[in-house]
Amino acid sequence: MWSVALSISFLAASAASVAYGERMLYTVDKLLRIEAADEGQILLDGEDITAYDINHRANAGIGFAFQQPPRFKGMTVIRLLSLAAGRKLLESECCGLLSRVGLCAQEYVNREVDGTLSGGEMKRLEIATVLAKSHKLCIFDEPEAGIDLWSFSMLIQEFEKIHSKKAESLILISHQERIIGMADRIMVIEDGTIGAVGVRDEILPKLLDKGGSCTCMNRE
Repeated sequence: MWSVALSISFLAASAASVAYGERMLYTVDKLLRIEAADEGQILLDGEDITAYDINHRANAGIGFAFQQPPRFKGMTVIRLLSLAAGRKLLESECCGLLSRVGLCAQEYVNREVDGTLSGGEMKRLEIATVLAKSHKLCIFDEPEAGIDLWSFSMLIQEFEKIHSKKAESLILISHQERIIGMADRIMVIEDGTIGAVGVRDEILPKLLDKGGSCTCMNRE
């Protein structure tokens, strides 16, 4: 069992914002039950969710945004957001969610979530599905991937809003300095092992000091 599982359980209870380095998908798979853990225990606010399947873990309060969002031919954006919210959303509610991720509701609310959407559009829709419902723990896998600079700035603002409310915990898997710099705690994964873990003021300077030799940092 990775010690990271215990750390995440603790942080989820305290609503801290977290950013990680590379190769965290193994742990995310275990948290979401995409793959079953071989041993150990997963706690969410004191509740043992180890035996829960992926649907029950979502209902327990875990939200996840994929790095490469799936497409659903025949499903409209408003339907997808309603499924994510767990209830039928009004068009005005969908408009608000789409606006938060930089999409014009009139152009997207009735579009299908299929191959006609670009990678950047899919990425923003994926983030909107997470924002559609309150969670105890939200996991974003490289949320900056595939979006333009303006959308990236809006994304940062949304993360800052969530963090400031201290109502939800965030796990941000990222190589981007600006996102990593938002974290309360940082875990660096190097060559499949935990290279460092601690508060931002302790870990971030070490990453910046590595300069060009740091493989997990994107400063652009």
